[in-house]
Amino acid sequence: MIDNLESNYDCSNAGGDLEELQQQLARIQNTELDEQAQQTVNRLENQIQFIKNKCDIRP
Repeated sequence: MIDNLESNYDCSNAGGDLEELQQQLARIQNTELDEQAQQTVNRLENQIQFIKNKCDIRP
């Protein structure tokens, strides 16, 4: 998981970062979620949205 996403995020890394985050999210969502896992899912979803918004990537 990417630790720090900030306003100076380098969009040239977006393709690889998004793929990694989406794979992590898919692995977690295929399990029963406890509170900590749900927080991780929320964080991953937020990171994915941040990169898509920052780098103007549309679904």
